[in-house]
Amino acid sequence: MTTISAAYRKQQELLHRNPKYGLASLEYAPLVRDILRATGYRSLCDYGAGKCRLGGELRGWIKDLDYHPYDPAFPDYGPAVPAQVVTCIDVLEHIEPELLDNVIAELVALTQSVGFFTVHCGPAQKVLADGRNAHLIQQPVSWWLDRLSPHFDLIQLAPVKNGFWVLVQKKGGPDHSHYFVRKRYRDTWVGRLRGAVRRLTRAA
Repeated sequence: MTTISAAYRKQQELLHRNPKYGLASLEYAPLVRDILRATGYRSLCDYGAGKCRLGGELRGWIKDLDYHPYDPAFPDYGPAVPAQVVTCIDVLEHIEPELLDNVIAELVALTQSVGFFTVHCGPAQKVLADGRNAHLIQQPVSWWLDRLSPHFDLIQLAPVKNGFWVLVQKKGGPDHSHYFVRKRYRDTWVGRLRGAVRRLTRAA
């Protein structure tokens, strides 16, 4: 199953030479840490890992983390490995549109328990070598949910500047939502997240 063309892989390799490309995972690292702590899971596939900044941050908090990076622009990482938690942080908007269904199918196959995905819905500041905007897919939240919802059940959703993030679980699998409603989380990011979901629902 093809998830990236050879020509586009080369363009991504060029983009990754920029040290400022692929910084989003640092912003989301505390949320991923909270997911791991709430569930007790320790295996993580970082899909589209870039320079593995997420892994570096998480290892500072979770010593026994079983971290598996995957990125076609970094072939030395090897193939993607199934894991209890799969992260895909600011990657999906960079996928070639005709291959998006293949990438989502791969995420489904890799996700053993829960997935944490973030998407930027607007244009990027960077451009590819061929002049295209680095965000090949620029679509609203509803468009993305239509593509994810046939494969995943939504646990949590939050709007962020120019996009959103979702915490999901594979359809037909065990329900993991109870991990995120414990009292100690009600006043933290889960509580704020539920308020954001209610606001989105009212606005719809």
